[in-house]
Amino acid sequence: MRTLPVSSPQQAFEGPKEVGANVLRGEMGKRYFCDYCDRSFQDNLHNRKKHLNGVQHQRCKKVWYDMFRDAFTVLLEEKTKKPCRKFLQTGQCDFGSNCRFSHMTEQDIERLTAQVEEERRAKEQQEEKGSKISDSQIKAWLERRAKRKRSARSNRNLPVEAPVFQFPPGWPSVHDLPPSLHPPPPSGGTVPPNLQWG
Repeated sequence: MRTLPVSSPQQAFEGPKEVGANVLRGEMGKRYFCDYCDRSFQDNLHNRKKHLNGVQHQRCKKVWYDMFRDAFTVLLEEKTKKPCRKFLQTGQCDFGSNCRFSHMTEQDIERLTAQVEEERRAKEQQEEKGSKISDSQIKAWLERRAKRKRSARSNRNLPVEAPVFQFPPGWPSVHDLPPSLHPPPPSGGTVPPNLQWG
C-alpha cells in the first residue's frame, strides 16, 4: 500500500485503482498518484489533464510499456537508429532511455539477433508439433470420447448411493457435539422448532 506524507498526522490511504494510477485520499482532499511517474498531486480535472498530457508522463508511460516489447520489435527499432556518439565515447547519455539514438553496441545487437532467431525457431517447432496430429490419433481420440459418453449415460441410470457421513478421527462422540455439528439425518429431516443454535 502506498502512503504519502500529508500535513496532518493521519496517513493517506490507497483509493480505487484507475488505469496506471491510484487516487489517494487524505485529510487535505483527494490526491492523484501516477504509477508511471511515481508522483502525486492534487486531484482535479485541470491538474490531471495537464499531467496526463505532459511530456514527462508520456515518456514514463512509454518506458513502462517498452519493458514488455518482444525482442523482434526492439531489434527492428534499434537497427533503424544511428548509434549515440556520446554514449559510445563516455558510456553515458544525458537523455537516457529517451535518446533518439541507439545505445546498443554491436555485441548487444548480435545477442538480440540471436535471441530473435531462437524465439523464431522455438515458435516454428511449436507450430510443427501442433500440425503433426495424424488422422489415426484423431479417430482414436473420438472413439475414447464416445466410450466416455456412453458410460456416462449408463451411469445415470444407476441408483445414487447416499454418502456415508463420518467424523474426522479424534472428534468427541456425537452426543457431546453442538447441534450444528450433528450429522444430517438420512431422510434429510426438518429442523425441530425448539432447537437453539449457539
